[in-house]
Amino acid sequence: MAIRDAFGLTFSGATEAGFTPYSQAVRELLCFIGDPVASVDRAISADPGFVMAHVFKGYLFGLATERDATAVARACHEAALPLVATAREEAHVLALGHLANGRWHDAAKVLEDIAIETPLDALALQVGHQIDFFTGNARMLRDRIARALPSWQSDMPGYHGILGMQAFGLEEMGDYIRAEKLGRAAVEIEPRDGWAQHAVAHVMEMQSRQRDGIAWMRANPEAWTKESFLQVHNWWHLALFHYDLGETDQVLALYDGPIYGTPSAMALNMVDASAILWRLHLGGIDVGDRWTALAANWPKAGAGDYAFNDAHAMMAFVGAGLDAPARTLLEAQREAMLGDGDNAAFTRDVGHPLTLAIKAFGEANYSEAVRLIRPIRAIANRFGGSHAQRDVIDLTLIEAALRAGDRALAGALTAERSMARPDSPLTVLLARRAADLSEN
Repeated sequence: MAIRDAFGLTFSGATEAGFTPYSQAVRELLCFIGDPVASVDRAISADPGFVMAHVFKGYLFGLATERDATAVARACHEAALPLVATAREEAHVLALGHLANGRWHDAAKVLEDIAIETPLDALALQVGHQIDFFTGNARMLRDRIARALPSWQSDMPGYHGILGMQAFGLEEMGDYIRAEKLGRAAVEIEPRDGWAQHAVAHVMEMQSRQRDGIAWMRANPEAWTKESFLQVHNWWHLALFHYDLGETDQVLALYDGPIYGTPSAMALNMVDASAILWRLHLGGIDVGDRWTALAANWPKAGAGDYAFNDAHAMMAFVGAGLDAPARTLLEAQREAMLGDGDNAAFTRDVGHPLTLAIKAFGEANYSEAVRLIRPIRAIANRFGGSHAQRDVIDLTLIEAALRAGDRALAGALTAERSMARPDSPLTVLLARRAADLSEN
């Protein structure tokens, strides 16, 4: 029992009854809309022997970067193992096994090989692309998709998703003109493609085109918010544009509305919430009791499982003035660094020193924060995220240098930032503060 899809790929153990909701799940994931978990669960219910349905569900949970979700990914891997019938399926099951057991780089390599052999395998491309994001591999964000793109035609289902992924990869590699062109093309084909929408937002963020970014995000929010599980992140991008312009009221309104007006215990959403509040915190903005509600949810995601999350959890604990969970987090990181998964290196190389630096900043030990952050700036991509997300590291370093009264370093860092983002109002403000420090 098997089915072939529109691309000629074989799906063992599938019937039309299971393949229809599976196809829906694939489309939902490409757009970041709907409930792909529910869709793939319907596929498994209809066809319990549908190997790729188990794999797909495992990927969804493996990419969640949360402890309980990882346990589900492992269960999906166990369910898929005895069902394999083709070499492509065997490779996918192997990739899922690596991901579920914390071997992100091994999973990425297997998915790379699948896509080289079968460039029309959209799932291999998208999961690999997401792993490249979580491991901060900018070159592969671009090249994984670039290798496959010539095999895709504009009339193929899901073509918009391939364009959107290529757009984001180009943006992370600094090719902003082509990135924006492909991102806009993807959104024109499929306005609900949240990843392509976000790729264009990234371009405008990196180019300090705040007004363009606000216009882009506000032009058709219904398209990228409707049933979208990426909408919080995209609202966060809109908040970044307002933040850079110094429009604090707009930032807080977005936080209290679509970003965290309804508190979420999902790590991906809490990262965005922490990241925007921390930026305000760096600017001396009093955010009231917002930190408290956010910090209360962070322990639910688990500590020490993904270093990028840990750093953002510490922001919330510092903001809320909670010392006990901060200490628990640091202990969990120490245990994580003894593990055999890739997160041990993510934590050791970047996550742990950054988390310590955030705690030091909260304790007004600004010189210590500077000492901890400076060595990791050049390798911060190792613990994942995008350039826009990791910019909070530079912002924290600059603010720590200013508050420590380190005139030479503050001047050097703001000069550096002025070269990269000369049109940013925030950059101008920081440079002015550094200059004032030098004069005093």
